[in-house]
Amino acid sequence: MKLMADGGNSTDEQAAASTVNVIEDGSSSEEEDAAAHAVNLLWFGCSEEAEGDLAGWSPAGSSTLSTHSDPAPPPLSATAEDVPGQCKQKPSGRYILAGHRADEKDGLYREITQAPKPKITYRVSGWVSVQGAASCTDGGHAVHVEVRTGDGSAAGGGVVLAEEGKWAEIKGAFRVDEHPRGAEVYVHGPPAGVDIKVMDLRVCAVNRIARLRHLRKKTDKVRKRDVVLKFKPRSEDGANDDAAAVSVNGASIRVVQVDNAVPIGACISKSAVQNPAFVDFFAKHFDWAVLENELKWYYTEAVQGQVNYADADALIALCDRHKKPVRGHCIFWAVENSVQPWVRALNPGQLKAAVEARIKSLVSRYNGRFPCYEVNNEMLHGSFFRQRLGDDIDAHMFRETAAIDPAPALFVNDYNVENANDPNATPEKYVALITDLQKRGASVGGIGVQGHVTHPVGDVICDALDKLAATELPVWITELDVSAADEALRADDLETVLREAFAHPAVEGIMLWGFMQGHMWRANGQLLNADGSLSEAGRRYVGLRTEWTSHARGTVDANGNFKFRGFHGKYVLELAAGAGGKVRRAFDVQKGDAPLVLDMNL
Repeated sequence: MKLMADGGNSTDEQAAASTVNVIEDGSSSEEEDAAAHAVNLLWFGCSEEAEGDLAGWSPAGSSTLSTHSDPAPPPLSATAEDVPGQCKQKPSGRYILAGHRADEKDGLYREITQAPKPKITYRVSGWVSVQGAASCTDGGHAVHVEVRTGDGSAAGGGVVLAEEGKWAEIKGAFRVDEHPRGAEVYVHGPPAGVDIKVMDLRVCAVNRIARLRHLRKKTDKVRKRDVVLKFKPRSEDGANDDAAAVSVNGASIRVVQVDNAVPIGACISKSAVQNPAFVDFFAKHFDWAVLENELKWYYTEAVQGQVNYADADALIALCDRHKKPVRGHCIFWAVENSVQPWVRALNPGQLKAAVEARIKSLVSRYNGRFPCYEVNNEMLHGSFFRQRLGDDIDAHMFRETAAIDPAPALFVNDYNVENANDPNATPEKYVALITDLQKRGASVGGIGVQGHVTHPVGDVICDALDKLAATELPVWITELDVSAADEALRADDLETVLREAFAHPAVEGIMLWGFMQGHMWRANGQLLNADGSLSEAGRRYVGLRTEWTSHARGTVDANGNFKFRGFHGKYVLELAAGAGGKVRRAFDVQKGDAPLVLDMNL
């Protein structure tokens, strides 16, 4: 981590500097305008004035619409109650029913009467349920809430799994790049014959400034601690030396944080590290590394029997030179099109032998080398090994890895869990997967949330992290990138995800999936441009790293104490010891609610 220089701005000044066009009350003029625009933007529930008023809704496809009331509407979520500025209010209990659906695309829609403004993130919220549902063993039926512009293009939305007799909360989001020729919201998705209920569907602009204020307060509570350094000088015989104590009192002291308890890292690749600007930025601004492809099975054994770890070893050696720990990514990949052809061609017996050989080859070679492994990547989206070798194979991979190398934390890793837009990757399904692995004897040591996001909404991300935190397992954001051609939007989106992750107590690390133009999986996601200059997202990132680094300076008080409040992590203090001498000590600040009192005997 690059340390903040002495005499730097205060934390509040740094935080303000990391936002865009901040004005005196903490809101940007653009976001203020968006918030005002959204006050009466859309209210998609039934009218309070008359039963049977469809409030502008129309049937889509063969559906028929009617209005009803629920005497027991769903409760308002804790997130909405705790955080100002979100697009929420108490449920009315009135809903519209779309019945007689003959196709998955049938449902209901209505026009957005005030067109969304370009480059503003909008939140879609409300509740949906289903009625007359056929049995569903996969957590409910997927209900899609989709926003489309006048030309028919999808601008975004969300997906939620709904069960009969229960209300499911919608957590969608969308953004348009240009002024649309009108826009409409559609609700559809369950199989034919399943009725859809929609209650209080609303759209409003995200109040980003209110969320940032909340996150700064949350970060201070979750990631920082009051520290008291007590200085008790002693003479050579071990007794208290009053004269020495007097000399310490009033002495100048400087405290510098050298490591944050929540590391932020990045993926690296064979081609990227040939670029000196890439390596320089990586060395200065990241704490950990992960190999983008060079450790994956299709890379190390593209041809059966020809195993080659040379590229992985070279990248790991580079990380060693720069003192960067490396995550093991990944032993297997569950998605079939990510499995090399020769493996897909094996019969079950041959495949089982190949799986065992892969575990032994990789894990034995790097025994004790990686602090953690992602064992079988993207099991929510792929089942290649399970379909061919049975339901226990995923847990078997965890058990066998742990048998060879018991030290690393063994992670699951998947995408879209934080986006509320993928029925295959809800937090509930992720927790169910983890629970099943644990019941089968897998030592699951952590949860990887990839974080390939588009127009992220803070409370949606937080809600997903809250649900994963219930497992009491550490969470890492493992593959974070945001993509936006507009540099200011990219910077805002990156800041949104980084602040949500850093402020959440369950998150123990963050990894970016690339950071330099030309060396990234997603376009328009760079922090570093191809010429080595910083993009706006890069400047925002560096600013956040500075903001999240504590340093303090002052003098020891009359009681021999020095007090400061700092982020959890590793520190070094430097105390003026008289006659031009200096004393240095290292210490750690760990989590805790009470002030940390440390005796710094000299």
